[in-house]
Amino acid sequence: MRFFIIVFLILSTLTSCSSDNKVVVDVSGIDVEVLINRYEVDFYKSNTGNLPLLKHKYPYLFPRSFSDSLAISKMSNKEEIDLFNETQKIYNDISDLELQLSSLFKHIKYYNPKFKSPNISTMISNIDYDSRVIYADSILLISLDVFLGKEHKFYSDYPKYIRENNTKENIIVDIANSISENQIPPIKSRSFIGKMVYEGKKMYLLDLYLPAISDKLKIGYLEPKLDWAVANEEDIWKYFIERKLLFSTDTKLNKRFLDNAPFSKFYLENDNQSPGRIGIWLGWQIVRSYMQNNDVSLQQLLKINDLDLYKKSKYKPRK
Repeated sequence: MRFFIIVFLILSTLTSCSSDNKVVVDVSGIDVEVLINRYEVDFYKSNTGNLPLLKHKYPYLFPRSFSDSLAISKMSNKEEIDLFNETQKIYNDISDLELQLSSLFKHIKYYNPKFKSPNISTMISNIDYDSRVIYADSILLISLDVFLGKEHKFYSDYPKYIRENNTKENIIVDIANSISENQIPPIKSRSFIGKMVYEGKKMYLLDLYLPAISDKLKIGYLEPKLDWAVANEEDIWKYFIERKLLFSTDTKLNKRFLDNAPFSKFYLENDNQSPGRIGIWLGWQIVRSYMQNNDVSLQQLLKINDLDLYKKSKYKPRK
């Protein structure tokens, strides 16, 4: 496999093709309700006497394991109060998030008329990276303390590829991802190509639900990493074909090409120039090709077998 040095003047043309994948629909006539409850504000600006009111307003955030004594302790915990205060510096006003959520919900409802806006609550989670956003049917929880900006002092110990996505702009992408994951049937295929296509379906939902968001933000790549993926698409595909990886069921491929990482592991000299999760990015291009070459609805896309989708995609990597 040959990895070419990126020529940025050429890539500026290549990456502009991302706009060609936008699917613009009219959602102006769709009504949705967006009401964001500020749990972290209600909690950390409260006192012990208001605890019953908090439990009544946010029953899903007060499980039995969360005792009153623990709640009272958290209200006066210095580290948590410092974290809350830092969060409020950025998110005292969340009107822009409300507008983004309104647009997102309208697009979701356009494609899924039965969709109902969830009960939304912001919170802080002591920077629990794995719980950035939680969506479960009628509830959406947003951990604002994970989105304080890539240079924030609280993230100083985080690897760069993680910090890059700890920004305000990433909130709406993470929300759309969480909702999308609940709309796609569980994966059945054990093959590498099946997993790539499955992840590609999730990414394609972002194309539909977030048409104004850039590919860079949707996939969570730095600009040079996205440029690298676009420039080397043909060589990446050849690598997978020549090494007969597409139909492999080797789970080690997950870590090399699907899991979050600073770069993908081809075991070649220039690996560190690549972005992580390159298999997801390639699966995204395969699903895009399928939708361009087949007249099917979103629901048909979600139901089709991942291997059948690949065969019918007529996918050809860009040269």
